[in-house]
Formats: sequence, structure tokens, C-alpha cells
Amino acid sequence: MSNGKLVLSQLLDFLDRNHFNYLVRKYDGDKYVKNFTCYNQLAVLMYGQLSGRESLRDIVLATQAHASKAFHLGFGKYVTRSNLSKANNNRDYRIFEDFAYHVIDEARECCATDIFKLGGNVYAFDSTTIELCLETFKWAIFRKNQRKGGVKVHTLYDLETSIPTFFHITEARVNDVNAMDVIPYEEDSFYIFDRGYNDFQRLFRINAIGAYFVVRGKKNNDFKPMKWTRRFPPGSGILSDAIGYMNSEQTRWKYPEKIRRIVYWDEEQQRKFIFFTNALDISPMLVAELYHNRWQIELFFKWLKQHLKIKKFWGESENAVRIQIYTAITAYCMMAIVQKKMQINRPIYEMLQLVSVSLTERTTLDRLFEKPNYNIVNELDGFSEPTLF
Repeated sequence: MSNGKLVLSQLLDFLDRNHFNYLVRKYDGDKYVKNFTCYNQLAVLMYGQLSGRESLRDIVLATQAHASKAFHLGFGKYVTRSNLSKANNNRDYRIFEDFAYHVIDEARECCATDIFKLGGNVYAFDSTTIELCLETFKWAIFRKNQRKGGVKVHTLYDLETSIPTFFHITEARVNDVNAMDVIPYEEDSFYIFDRGYNDFQRLFRINAIGAYFVVRGKKNNDFKPMKWTRRFPPGSGILSDAIGYMNSEQTRWKYPEKIRRIVYWDEEQQRKFIFFTNALDISPMLVAELYHNRWQIELFFKWLKQHLKIKKFWGESENAVRIQIYTAITAYCMMAIVQKKMQINRPIYEMLQLVSVSLTERTTLDRLFEKPNYNIVNELDGFSEPTLF
């Protein structure tokens, strides 16, 4: 029961406030602060994310409209444009970064499952670019001689729990393959990459630590087969499954050991796809299925961009942008925790839509989520029946 608590307060109860306070002390977040604390800042930013506010002014006006409920919402006494802007620009973003990872760990623990039964975790890795106005965000250079800026959010996404587990935020001009160097690889885990990550020297490092990869290949990848699998189940789409070596001199030097190439025909799109993997023993259909599940990370990016695609960011500094991104991630993972702990039979995206119009009500969460609402416009429209690629 909520005991009359507002919906936002009930949701924030699922976050570990003791750990957040520990991080605030660790980074001196509340040093010399009298009124607007780091927790007040977190509550206001979570409200902004969950309600879809479009600018700093929009957030402040919305909080002022609920001034009588400010204390119960966790906003504190004074939420002004100046103190929120100052907090976003000056307070150490690592408070929100470390807390986001703490919430991620709890969400993964709640959602733990073993779908593929491969003896290790299964991750997809990709990036999304958030465009910024270069005149305002001068630190976020995208391309030279253009009035355009941006940041890239390189993301490692757990496909079995549907939870993002690692983020690396860079300027948009950083090449995607460079982010492969900072991935926290785990032995026996699988890493799924799209075609933009065809760097066989980096892929060989994954092989060297005892992990596995599946990467979509290119037509110009030279490959010399040594052993073929001749028979495939009817209708499987597998055209070829061979183990061999990379054939070009430069690529053979980068990846000197055996590698597997699978050619797959997608009947729906009438297209042929090539996969390279160092998993030599699993079935070729499982390799195609692993890549098929990459679409989950695209759905996450879609949600992230919809919640960060705003008319004006909540601050112009790199620190403020990082705080906003990590707050969005915290909000997403918090909803995953709520979904699992309350055993709610709704997708997270639908829960977010219900919450967005109910944050200041005193409805209990179980009642809020119990009945289907057929007027909801699903954010996954167009993605509910994903194709293989």
C-alpha cells in the first residue's frame, strides 16, 4: 500500500537512497548546500524524465505548479531555474553515473534469466548519437566546418535481462570501433556487433580472453574456408557454414586463428547476411538468433532518444548533459525493477506512459498498472514485430 503517497514518491522508494547518500558524501555533493540538495535534484530530474518535460524552464514551471506537493515529491522547498541550472552544471556528474550503475546492477539481479543457455551472459554493443547545437554546446564537436555537435552513447546491453549494463559517452566524432577498447569483457560471455565493428584485431582480443563474438560481416571480407557443414534443416535460411581463416594478408595478421563464417538468407527481406564468429560449436541457427536479438538495443535507443530529444537540454555544459543521460538511464532501470518486484504484466514502455500522466496522483502502483488502457499509444509502434535486421 502507498499510505496516500504520490506516484512519484512510490517509484522513488524503489531506489536505494542510502547508497545515493553515500555517493553524495563521497563526491561532496551537498557541501555548502542549504536548501536544494542532491536528492532534491535527483527527484526533480526524475520527475522531468518520467513526465517528458522538454526544457529546464518547463521542469521548473511544472514543479511550481505542484508547489503544495513539493515536499512529498522530494523536491525540497525551493526549486528555481537558477538553483537547478547551477546544480546541473556544477555538481559532480559521477554521483549520478555511479548511482546509475548501482541501479543497473539491481535491475539485472531482479531480471536475471538464462534464455540462450550458453553458460555466460549475452550482450549487444552499439552506439547512438544525440545531436546538439554546436553554437550552444561548443565542447561537443561533431564534424569540422559544420555548425553541428553531438555526443555518442556507446552502450553494452544485456539481451537476456533487457537491461543496459555499461555506457561510454564520447564526442560524436569518435569512431565506434574505438569504444570496443573500453568494454568490460567477461570470460564465456557473448558479444553481438553490427557491421560497423569489423575490426578483427579488436575481435581477436575478445577471443584471447575466452569470450565469444558474433559480428555481421562485409562482402569484401576475404575468407578461406577449410571445413564445411553440408546439411541444414529445411527452411532454416542457412546457406553456408564454414570454418577457416581470414585470407587477406593484413586481416590474417590481425586474426591468425580459426574463425567461422555463416551465410544466412532472410526470406522476408530477400537479403543475404554474413556473420563471423569464434563460437565454433554452437548451431548456425543460434548464431542467427543471437544477431536477431540485437533489435532490443535499438528499442532502448529509441526510448532514450525520445526522452532526450528535447527542444533544449537541461544545461549547456558537458557535466549537465552527462547528468541528464545518467538520470534517464536510472529512470529506465527503476521501471524495470518496479516491473519485476511487483510482477507487472506490462512492457516497460507502456508503464512509462501510464506513469507520465500520474506522477502527482495518490493512486497506488498496483492499481495504476492493473487494468489495461487501450487508449495508450504504444511507443514501440513499428517495432512490435521486428524483422531479423
